[in-house]
Amino acid sequence: MDTRVSFPSRRLLVLLCTAAALLGTRSPLAAAGRSCSDTRQVYLEKGYSTSTAPLTQISGEHLRLCPQDYTCCSSQMEETLAQQSERDFLKAVSDNSQFLLTTFTQRHRRFDEFFKELIDLSEKSMNQMFTKTYGLLFTQNAHVFQELFLELRRYYSGGSVSLAEVLSDFWSRLVERVFSLVNPQYQFSEDYLECVSKHAEQLQPFGDVPRKLRVQVSRAFIAARALSQGLATGRDIVNKATKLTADSECVRGLMRQWYCPLCRGMPSVRPCRSLCLNVMKGCLANQADLDTEWNNFIDALYQVSEKLEGPFNMELAADSISVKVSEAIMHMQENSVSISSKVFQGCGNPRPAPARSKRSPKESGGNRRPFRTYTPEEKPTTAAGTNLDRLVTELKERLRPMRGFWVSLPHTICNDEKMAADVTNEDRCWNGQTRGRYLPDVTGDGLVSQINNPEVEVDIARPDVRTRQLIMELRVVTNKLRHAMSGQDMDFMDSEEGSGSGGGDHGERYNHDWPGYGPYSPPYTKPSNNPASNPAKPPRGRDRNGSKWNRNNGQGRVRSAAGLLSFSPFSLLPLPFVVTAATMWR
Repeated sequence: MDTRVSFPSRRLLVLLCTAAALLGTRSPLAAAGRSCSDTRQVYLEKGYSTSTAPLTQISGEHLRLCPQDYTCCSSQMEETLAQQSERDFLKAVSDNSQFLLTTFTQRHRRFDEFFKELIDLSEKSMNQMFTKTYGLLFTQNAHVFQELFLELRRYYSGGSVSLAEVLSDFWSRLVERVFSLVNPQYQFSEDYLECVSKHAEQLQPFGDVPRKLRVQVSRAFIAARALSQGLATGRDIVNKATKLTADSECVRGLMRQWYCPLCRGMPSVRPCRSLCLNVMKGCLANQADLDTEWNNFIDALYQVSEKLEGPFNMELAADSISVKVSEAIMHMQENSVSISSKVFQGCGNPRPAPARSKRSPKESGGNRRPFRTYTPEEKPTTAAGTNLDRLVTELKERLRPMRGFWVSLPHTICNDEKMAADVTNEDRCWNGQTRGRYLPDVTGDGLVSQINNPEVEVDIARPDVRTRQLIMELRVVTNKLRHAMSGQDMDFMDSEEGSGSGGGDHGERYNHDWPGYGPYSPPYTKPSNNPASNPAKPPRGRDRNGSKWNRNNGQGRVRSAAGLLSFSPFSLLPLPFVVTAATMWR
């Protein structure tokens, strides 16, 4: 049989092969003989053995993920590259979210160190000021102040502590001790002093100072704790949201876009950008559903940080504690006669104290050193030598680009030239089958929009449980941050009749507590007349046996003023000097 091909037939065959090449397809004869050296080289560079890699292209009927055309990949190579595509994807997600994780981790650590050191410095400042000014008067009652700062630390660290109760208890204990000091000629029983303490709100022995301190300290501590907890929650959510497992449909799409060109002998061809976007939107559909709550969370963090550098300034609040307490004590000293008269009328006449010898000037504190204030240069630095304004400015700069992160993540990944072709190369990129333009439209964001995704089959009827949990976590922390912006602590709103730890002073502003901060200053609102907004002082853990305004002093253990403290504060520094020093401490 004559197998020779006539000249016209051979010419026709050459023309057909040429036309096929120009159209981007290859004839079986041309494809079968094409070298796979480029594919083998890239495969080897990725650390894989080329023992199963064909030397020349072979028929691709064995392929499960890539087009079953002539190929440079064996079944084992296709499986290996599919696993590699998943690792590449997870690495891309991790790399592009690293700035989120780093920001939340580092900012949380710095703010946490800073706030804790502010509390430490506030206590240290009070100890130094009161020791130098009041001497034994302070040291013998230091535990009252130590307990205050212990509770403030517990609150900031997330303990179940009500700031309103903490401050109320502090003033109750303080009024008992100061009342004994300003009346050294009497001795008072435990029950008598409790009578004084019980009706302190009616007597207002410290003037308006307790309310002012409560407003300032509560707002600052609530905002500081909410910000610290918010940053920690942001860190945890990023950690959870980026710990992905790509399902089989996602892996199929990843393999088809990134490594099927390699199997076709075109390792330098990148997937079309629109193809990449469809694959990424399918693989990251659940993460995109975080977007709304994520943006709300970022906005709330931003706004709380602004409050902290403005009207809820933690530095000013921490610095003010010692000054406000000193002002309160001085107020009670100045008004001791009228206050004592009212107490005697309500609680009964106390017993006279035993006769005592006159103290020497040294013993009474006459040579005591005055308050020492710091100059700006001497003032102790806080954590890492920074300050609140700097910390807040740095945080806000990092929060701004975080909005829309999850819906923009597919674009961020596909904008990488290693992951996808540039938009200017739309006609010569890998379209999922061959080199050429990608025609399907890019799908929308989120799970529901993937119903028409041509590259990744997504079951939109089965939302990811973990993503739903993250959405709820974001809602909870955002709600807490928003309440903190109003000076309210969600954890204690029920126990304090809806007022939060802010104590019902929502909207109040005191110009002498905070400097003006322009747009950050909250509007002034008159204090509420609603009794629920001004809760009664909570009990202090020991039975007061109901209202005993007319109790006498003959019951309970008797203790004298001399047994409490060594001498009267009337023997302290001249009042005008102390007032001046207190003003400097503001």
